[in-house]
Amino acid sequence: MESRIYAIVSVIIISAISLIGVITLGMHSDKLKKITLFLVSFAVGGLFGDALIHLLPETFKHDGSTLASSLYVVVGILIFFVLEKFLRWRHCHIPADQHVHPVVTMNLVGEGVHNFIDGLLVGASYMVSIPIGITTSLAIVLHEIPKEFGGYCILIHGGLTSKRALLFNFLAGLVSVVGAIVSLSIGSHIQGFTEALLPITAGGFLYIAGSDLIPELQHDVKVSASIGQFVGIILGVSIMALMTLIEAPGH
Repeated sequence: MESRIYAIVSVIIISAISLIGVITLGMHSDKLKKITLFLVSFAVGGLFGDALIHLLPETFKHDGSTLASSLYVVVGILIFFVLEKFLRWRHCHIPADQHVHPVVTMNLVGEGVHNFIDGLLVGASYMVSIPIGITTSLAIVLHEIPKEFGGYCILIHGGLTSKRALLFNFLAGLVSVVGAIVSLSIGSHIQGFTEALLPITAGGFLYIAGSDLIPELQHDVKVSASIGQFVGIILGVSIMALMTLIEAPGH
């Protein structure tokens, strides 16, 4: 029961991040770009850190089949590749006037599907242990902050008012709660559910960080910006490394 409460609270917090667009109101685009690019760097470190420090070691610790676990990592990569390709969903971390974006409807559909999967992953992680659930939730939070900035930009760019953009972004975020409930409800009844979702989560995190977020950072080649991005990545990894301290002895 405790893990279920933690899971639901975590996805509610993750959903609330969709309202982060409100702080961008009146913010100059150059300042917004600098902030979001640093957050992207931070998210890269958090995603890599959670995948390589927490999720994969936990997977190989309990799974006797290294081949099966490795293939599940590939499945995670392919799932997010399909989401990006066939739902026309993609992350946007810089102001709307610098990209041609998908239409509002497709963006919301893609966000909803992605958030549902996030909820599944959070629920499955907490079924393994509370520490693993917390680190996975934190990695998703670090990733959601710049993503929700972008989601808000897309909706505004698509013609929605600020209030409607915030509302629809929040509704799409709430789908993660549904995902967590589904995961917690059916996970214990499906053999190997959590064992499969952990490496799938790791694969998804590696895909997002490596193929989606890092290319966004390559656009700015200024020395000062590059140093800031490097520091952001190190900070993200460091937080995930420090989070190992909350794990129970012998876990």
